[in-house]
Amino acid sequence: MQRMLVVWCPDWPVTAASAAARLAPHQPVAVVEANRVVACSAQARAEGVRRGMKRRDAQGRCPELVVFPDDPVRDARLFEPVAAAVEELAVGVEIVRPGVVAVPARGPASYFGAEERAAERLIDQVADRTGAECQVGVADGLFAAILAARRGVLVPPDGSREFLAPLSVRELHRPAEGHHRADLVDLLRRLGLRTLEAFAQVPEKDVSARFGADAVAAHRLARGQQERPPSRRKPPPELAVTEELDPPVERVDAAAFVARTFADAFHAGLAAHGLACTRLGISAVTANGEERTRVWRCAEPLTPGGIADRVRWQLDGWLSGANRQTQGGRPTAGITLLRLEPVEVVEGHTLQLDLWRGEGRAEADERAARAMVHVQGLLGPDAVVTPVLGGGRDPNEEVRLVPWGDERSPRRDPDPPWPGRLPAPSPATVFAKPLPAKVFDETGARVDISGRHELTGRPCQVSVDGGRPRRVRAWAGPWATDARWWTEPCRRARLQVLLEEETALLLVLSEERWTVEGIYD
Repeated sequence: MQRMLVVWCPDWPVTAASAAARLAPHQPVAVVEANRVVACSAQARAEGVRRGMKRRDAQGRCPELVVFPDDPVRDARLFEPVAAAVEELAVGVEIVRPGVVAVPARGPASYFGAEERAAERLIDQVADRTGAECQVGVADGLFAAILAARRGVLVPPDGSREFLAPLSVRELHRPAEGHHRADLVDLLRRLGLRTLEAFAQVPEKDVSARFGADAVAAHRLARGQQERPPSRRKPPPELAVTEELDPPVERVDAAAFVARTFADAFHAGLAAHGLACTRLGISAVTANGEERTRVWRCAEPLTPGGIADRVRWQLDGWLSGANRQTQGGRPTAGITLLRLEPVEVVEGHTLQLDLWRGEGRAEADERAARAMVHVQGLLGPDAVVTPVLGGGRDPNEEVRLVPWGDERSPRRDPDPPWPGRLPAPSPATVFAKPLPAKVFDETGARVDISGRHELTGRPCQVSVDGGRPRRVRAWAGPWATDARWWTEPCRRARLQVLLEEETALLLVLSEERWTVEGIYD
């Protein structure tokens, strides 16, 4: 776990809106999106205004409240001087979002002699250069460091889990950082898991089986670990994209247009290699040789829109020159070169590109619909079907095929708990007619399931459809279910096995017979 130092500017949307409007410091301010308060100043909170409150209720409690619309572009543009001020004293600056900037703690701590001194210097630096108030936190891992910055504490090394233990599970739901887990947090609280420590004590395999992949990432954060395992793929150097701009870009609107076209090309290059970017390096060079480089960190893989937003925010903050006291200030010439570099990538399996690409999403959908209707006219209504996800314990129960044009509603609600549900990922191929199989232990005896839903032996070999036995390299399970026991015996057990030659199968034991119901790609 890398030790991170985070600089956090409280209520940054409020600070940015007040600075843009040049309001007096004592004025109560709120930032509103979709008619609800997303940020408010300390003066507004003293009058009873809270996040999530409706605009009318907030103005009723504080008639002097000044309301601004949410504007990410404004927040990013005015945060550029803060990032530049931090960069003067620390290297490796990463913007988590406007209002939060992170750097590896080792460099500043070694240079200034201690983490406490580095934190004090950074607070003074930001105040002197920009006039903004900030807090600093240090901990192992970015998640713990952000929460430490919100409290202004320095967590001792290897102490992140102890620091996180008493905190509420609501900390897992941080939409500003890209963590949208309101449903998960609500469910955990209803289950009695109200603190991060209570959630961390649940075995990870149980979290995976009951809640899914996103809950596993949240479970890692609750345990003081990284959201994703440290085994990341290093992006090939040819994935970096460089573009020479002719004529040079000097206006913000021109920068926004360049950002959109540039982001699409960059994202397509990553998708061609099956990758998605989570840390993006953006470099811009002017005709006079001035250069500004930033690294943006994102909790979720960046989409073309997310990439374009960060390029536009960075160029907007630099071209507007919001604060000339910071190092570099506003560029003296137009931007002639722009470079996007994937600093960190993950597997892109969570992103699904559009099947039909055209002039626009709506037009592409309409063209596709007309084509499907034409195929139905040639082959019949049941020849074109659409998969609909629903509830169930097995992959073949969760997916229902409906004819194109019919109502795409799940037959069973996927939200209620399904005891014994097969955890993610689901098999890529599910057979309409399962293949017979046999499972043997190390002695050659047949493997079965006991009355306590335990394997009678360790799976060592699997024979599929009468073929030769193949060695089992790894396995997981079993997941057992007793469904509809009041009508007929439907006791089933599922087992995931990885065979030699990297073949992964989903095996099912039903009525004392093993079958292969799916294959994992």
